[in-house]
Amino acid sequence: MTKVTAQELAKKQKEISVAEFFERNKHILGFGNQTRALLTSVKEGVDNSLDSCEEAGILPDIYVEINNHEDGECKVIIEDNGPGIINQQIPHIFGRLLYGSRFHAIRQSRGQQGIGISAVILYGQLTTGKHAKIQSKIEEGRPVTVVELAIDTNKNRAEVISRKTDHWDKPSGTRVEVSVVADYKRGRRFVYDYLQSTSIVNPHAQITFKEHDGTVHVFERTSEVIPKKSIEIKPHPYGVELGTLIKMAKNTKSRKLSSFIKSEFSSMGDRTTIAACEKAGLDRDLNPRNMTREQFLALHKAFQEIKIMAPSMDCLSPIGETLIKRSLKHETKEISPEFIITASRPPSVYSGNPFQIEAGLVYGGTLPKDTPVQIMRFANRVPLLYQQGGCVTTSAISSIDWRRYGLDQPSGKGIPSGPAIFLVHVSSTQIPFTSESKEAIADVPEIENEVKLAFRECARKVQKHIYKKVRRQKTREKFDLITKILPEIAKKSAKMLEKPVPMLDEIITKIMDVVWIEDIIEYEKIKRTPLQTTLVGENLDGQQQTGIITKSKILVANYKRTPQQFNLYALIPEDAVVGTVEPKPIKITNNYIKWKLNTIPPAKKVDVSFELAGLDKGDFDENDLYVEQINPAYVIGADKWEGD
Repeated sequence: MTKVTAQELAKKQKEISVAEFFERNKHILGFGNQTRALLTSVKEGVDNSLDSCEEAGILPDIYVEINNHEDGECKVIIEDNGPGIINQQIPHIFGRLLYGSRFHAIRQSRGQQGIGISAVILYGQLTTGKHAKIQSKIEEGRPVTVVELAIDTNKNRAEVISRKTDHWDKPSGTRVEVSVVADYKRGRRFVYDYLQSTSIVNPHAQITFKEHDGTVHVFERTSEVIPKKSIEIKPHPYGVELGTLIKMAKNTKSRKLSSFIKSEFSSMGDRTTIAACEKAGLDRDLNPRNMTREQFLALHKAFQEIKIMAPSMDCLSPIGETLIKRSLKHETKEISPEFIITASRPPSVYSGNPFQIEAGLVYGGTLPKDTPVQIMRFANRVPLLYQQGGCVTTSAISSIDWRRYGLDQPSGKGIPSGPAIFLVHVSSTQIPFTSESKEAIADVPEIENEVKLAFRECARKVQKHIYKKVRRQKTREKFDLITKILPEIAKKSAKMLEKPVPMLDEIITKIMDVVWIEDIIEYEKIKRTPLQTTLVGENLDGQQQTGIITKSKILVANYKRTPQQFNLYALIPEDAVVGTVEPKPIKITNNYIKWKLNTIPPAKKVDVSFELAGLDKGDFDENDLYVEQINPAYVIGADKWEGD
């Protein structure tokens, strides 16, 4: 065997670019097979379009087209109405991996690494040898720039093959055309599922999907409101690693340790800064650039040992219960679900990273009863379609005993079976994905616990809904029976005895022995002025627009033998604005309306009503009612008030 010298081995060493690395490891980015390659190509383009539209304050109109060729090649076209991209940036954004504006920003966003769309162009170049075509227009009245480009994998830079200007009738926007080798026959179903799921968690977007055979699917916009922009925050001391802390100190402009801590980290005021320095045994006037590794280690340890406030949650942009319910109702209308439940957990933190869990549950209708429930997983408004079994959200759902809530789960663990769809959305400044392809969320205990709490809340609402429905139905059957049979008996008896027909209210009350509460929801279209439009949180260009007023009427009937007096609460859905309320309540908060119902005599009724603005038809289809200062066992249609 020939001996190889160190000098000869050294000659073989050379640097590889990030583009070369992903060229040989394309499976890491979601291009492991031709089915997933098609989905990843569409996903990355749509994510970019949604991000650019939202950042510019534009309601997204996104067009997706796939043309399939017999040789297994697909042309993928993604077009949007966003702000466009300036000429100088086009080669960098589309032809350079790890180039982007969000990598260093600590806030919720769909993508951060700057890999997505450039990886699609790289994959297309590798598999078809064809160049990508980019069209971009930045404002009305200007021509569109059309660029044909490839990626030089040795340099991780774009090669501009051609550049020209043309006419485009859109005011602004971007269009990407890229040819990839993909399995259209198998992949089109995943593309459809992805776009449908995307429309659910992005209700402000309208997405049009044109298939190879000319079939067009339109996923309609269900909200005219652009999501709240997430605000960038500074790193939190709980989440910073030792090496990052040292790097930050070397690059800071602060000359004192105390000012460095307060200016470079979130949630650090005077009190916590003093506590951290004292715990670490460090002088607050110490220059951070001159600190030793041991001093940094002491400071890093002190951060973990003192109590620091959670970071600001303005960096998150959750969907909201109302919009989740509206989207689920719109997308599942063909199966006519019995009810849709949503729950939103308060924001929480893992390793200094803010996150929030939202959940939804669709139940009944024509959903199959003997198959596992469908789980829809989302992270920062992006669907996760693969690796369901390896995701923390799935393990959290599987650990709940769903038998208690009416679903089939033989061992009390695992994905339950029944007529239901589960939705879970994780919003965070840093989603802990299991891989670069971003298809499953890692096993983080804090996230798993919040997912469990969200679904338990949904399950309790389901249980309460079913119990209330069954109890109301039984009571109504009893009431209908009494009110039909007793009057007939009274009439015949009175006729036989030749006496007047007696009053039956007291007898009916004695038999029923309940307080009956029933609500009716109605919708009324109105014309709103610009001021009214602003009040309900919509921006409709200052013209008079048609809006919806939700009218809720609550009937309270006393079918007990004694007068009743109690407090009644009606919960207010988020995003709603309260209008006229009758009778005058004793309290209105952001969450509920409270009435004090004075003495209601036996067999008498009281009407309570209120109006809501800011909701669409179907957003609010059932009141959540509670009672206080009365035994809830006597009440049909409301539960016991447990406090604020």
